[in-house]
Amino acid sequence: MATLTDPAVIREVLTRHGFSFSKALGQNFLINPAVCPRMAALCGADETTGVLEIGPGVGVLTKELAQRAKKVVSVELDARLLPVLEETLQAFDNVTVVHGDILKVDLAALFAEHFPGLRVAVCANLPYYITSPVILRLLESGLPIDAVTVMVQKEVAARLCAKPGAKAAGALTVMADYYAEAETLFDVSRGSFYPAPQVDSAVIRLTVRPAPAGAAEDTAAFFRLVKAAFSQKRKTLVNAVSSALHCPKEAVADALLSCGLSPSVRAEALTTAQFCALLSALRERGVAV
Repeated sequence: MATLTDPAVIREVLTRHGFSFSKALGQNFLINPAVCPRMAALCGADETTGVLEIGPGVGVLTKELAQRAKKVVSVELDARLLPVLEETLQAFDNVTVVHGDILKVDLAALFAEHFPGLRVAVCANLPYYITSPVILRLLESGLPIDAVTVMVQKEVAARLCAKPGAKAAGALTVMADYYAEAETLFDVSRGSFYPAPQVDSAVIRLTVRPAPAGAAEDTAAFFRLVKAAFSQKRKTLVNAVSSALHCPKEAVADALLSCGLSPSVRAEALTTAQFCALLSALRERGVAV
């Protein structure tokens, strides 16, 4: 098989299978030959590892993962790509392509069937339109995932890897940090894709924590509080939370003071642990979260 990072080869293979790109599915295939080997190496895949890939496209990253990992399972939503992948991945007997929606697939059953006794890593070039829900679903799953190494829109990467107090910090920052330590590995220009998207990308790694970063007594309530706090970023946390949760500003201000925080603080200044403490303080004051 000729190189799958050559646009001419991609066009020939896709045309032969009657495939046309879908903007709705965010299909942009990698043509920069340096990106996928680097992603596969940095995701930690080796002969003791099972790798879950999401949206394999024509199989460029899949091939790199298959050369390193014990087992690769690639979940692809677009049925039109299944015969393409059957052709491009025919040399690898350690790859299984699953036709399905990663947001609906039974992940526990998939792990039990394909990854028994293996360390598991996730490595994927994620479609932009499902980045946040996919990452949160993986982190919230409770499955034995070591790390999630994914390519995402550069702006989303900055948000996920932001630190408390940073302008880029948002609800997604805190929700991801609750489960994992995030870091940016390298940037990927828009010209690395065919067809080229309108934005640049970055590869990030979320190393799953042995235990959550905070001791939230109710994870669902914790996430509701975080979303409420960031619902109006230009406002103070007191105003944003009281508005979103329909509770007295005085109760929120008092809860902040009990946590050693100023009532004038904004959401992006709080750490994950401080949000957990705030949740407890609000509930002690009868605030329903």
